[in-house]
Amino acid sequence: MLPTETPILLLTTGGTIDKIYFDALSDYQVGESVVARLLEIGRVRRPFRVEEITRKDSLELTEADRTAIHERIAAAREAHVIITHGTDTMTETAKVLADIPHKVIVLVGALAPARFSESDASFNLGMAFAAVQCAEPGVYIAMSGSVFRADRVVKDRAKGLFVATGD
Repeated sequence: MLPTETPILLLTTGGTIDKIYFDALSDYQVGESVVARLLEIGRVRRPFRVEEITRKDSLELTEADRTAIHERIAAAREAHVIITHGTDTMTETAKVLADIPHKVIVLVGALAPARFSESDASFNLGMAFAAVQCAEPGVYIAMSGSVFRADRVVKDRAKGLFVATGD
């Protein structure tokens, strides 16, 4: 268990968790992150810092974006990092982070925007917050009530959830 004063770094990259909908003529767009507000609503008392890396749908993330995420985590003083990320390319970003030693990294997202009343965002974020405190160093994905090793999970688009692979 971490000492209570050890902060957790939350990096936001965009994705469905932060999408907003303007009106009937608009598409969803990634807006300002709601992560800090979700943790406030959840009455989280563990110290954390929120930092925005980018504000994109994960299908728009580039190799340069993933490199920036990697560099930011590698340079961070925190050993426990949560990344909010779109679910479509979450596993691709996880692969890029696999070589970062001595850190627990948990990627998390949502299948419905956090601003929607029936979103999975708060639950998934809570799972990620718990997982980052309990897991051994490595890269993980927290989604749909499960925590997966990032190298042993895929998104099943037909089922709308993440499933473990046999690897």
